[in-house]
Amino acid sequence: MATTATYTVKGMTCGHCVSSVKEEVGEVPGVTGVEVDLQSGLLTVASEQPVEQSAIVAAVEEAGYSVAGAS
Repeated sequence: MATTATYTVKGMTCGHCVSSVKEEVGEVPGVTGVEVDLQSGLLTVASEQPVEQSAIVAAVEEAGYSVAGAS
């Protein structure tokens, strides 16, 4: 069963930011789709199975941004 999870990414200011986040998160094992809304900072991750939040947070940080509320 496919699942989706949403996160709020902080620090994105342009289309390149969105592309960077999409590329990094898209490389996380199990992720089947990534949508990023620049205006709201909303990151929606689709996957076949739930993906560890820490893996998504690490990917966002690898792209140079942070996830609101992530420890």
